[in-house]
Amino acid sequence: MKRLSNIIVAAAVSMMLTGCGLYNKYEKTVQEPADPFGTTQDITSATSETSIADMSWREFFTDSQLQQLIEQALANNTDLNSARINIEKSQISLRTKKLAFLPSLYFSPQGSLSSFDGAKATKSYTLPLDISWDIDVFGSMRNKKRAAQAALLQAQMTEESTRSNLISNVAQQYFYLQLLDRELDILIQTDSLWKASLDTEQALYENGQAYSTAVNQQEASCLDVKLQIVAIKRAIRSTENELCTLLCITPQHIERSKWYPENKYHSAANKRLFEDRFMKIGVPAMMLERRPDIRLANYYIEEAFYNVQAARAAFFPSIKLTGELGWSNNGGFVNPAKFLWSVVGQLSQPIFARGEINANYKISKLTEENLKKKYVQTVIDAGNEVNEAIADCHAARQNHEYYHRQVEVLHEAYIGTHELMDNGKAQYLEVLTAQESLLSAQLNEATNMYSGAQAIISLYIALGGGTK
Repeated sequence: MKRLSNIIVAAAVSMMLTGCGLYNKYEKTVQEPADPFGTTQDITSATSETSIADMSWREFFTDSQLQQLIEQALANNTDLNSARINIEKSQISLRTKKLAFLPSLYFSPQGSLSSFDGAKATKSYTLPLDISWDIDVFGSMRNKKRAAQAALLQAQMTEESTRSNLISNVAQQYFYLQLLDRELDILIQTDSLWKASLDTEQALYENGQAYSTAVNQQEASCLDVKLQIVAIKRAIRSTENELCTLLCITPQHIERSKWYPENKYHSAANKRLFEDRFMKIGVPAMMLERRPDIRLANYYIEEAFYNVQAARAAFFPSIKLTGELGWSNNGGFVNPAKFLWSVVGQLSQPIFARGEINANYKISKLTEENLKKKYVQTVIDAGNEVNEAIADCHAARQNHEYYHRQVEVLHEAYIGTHELMDNGKAQYLEVLTAQESLLSAQLNEATNMYSGAQAIISLYIALGGGTK
């Protein structure tokens, strides 16, 4: 008998030593690409220890009306609130996993009334407190708790990602509204000019100095401008509605500042988007620490690691203690009831579970391997986003100088043509043509400014900005 107990103890110690790896904590082993940003000249020259991602969104977006819209979106947006609720759910789930280490208690009173062959009825009752306690020898519950902690971190990263994307969407819609406003102003000015031109052509035709085809062509041009005005107004309404959806409010007018000051042919209002300090992207390692999606991908691997450990623990025995504590008059006891207690230990070793335990372990391992590959791809995609945003920033920055100079040149040409007309050396239509060219160049400059704003916002988010 003593020899048998020694064998049992030796076997138990052996199994514990075999399963000690089940208590290991997750350590990151996936290697990221060495240069996720790429090695182009633009990115190398822009790399710095500091980054625009260090700026809070209030520092990055200084327009007070835009700040109010972002604050409203952060407070009301449905997707962001859902992400916050998911964090609370994950916190509840984690608390449940922590409480799993404690015994469970149930109060389950029982009573019976019985009689045999007409005899006096016998009453019996039991007032027990049932106790059940799973002993976590091989780390199954511990690994499930750690997996729940990783799931909580995932929910937090999802909230951060939703938050930064929401800020980006609100800002881009706001800037797009400013661009549409500018386009509408230009089209209204163009409509006024073409209306004056049509009146001139009509007068020339009535005096026999122009053909009817010229009048028809000019009228067609006026109608084309009016069609564009209708389209722009419809686009403004649609964009405002999209922004209202992000703010979780009913459709309404969105207050916004003018991108271009009145009576100016070019603007310095958003020239700050092309300042050098907005082109600082930081070092790759900092991006990996900031971007919620990269951290989220890492927490997915961490959860999968602990799921593998838990699946591995299923191969080892489970130990469970059950007990009963209370009073009873059953089992030969007489009234009043007597104190009763019992303890039972149970060890369950899986032998044949129809392949389920082995299958779960293999599936968990494959899931972990798949998530490691996805993590590397996430880093590659993040670096590509930064690379593209940097390229767009530099292109918009270079174009801004050309468009700015083009507006200045065409403005001078318009003034000169007007002076020539005043001196009888140019026709009125030449002045209109010069004015139309100027308005078109202003529109191109505004469009490029919007492209630059989009690129800077994309770079800010790609580097992990907008999470604070």
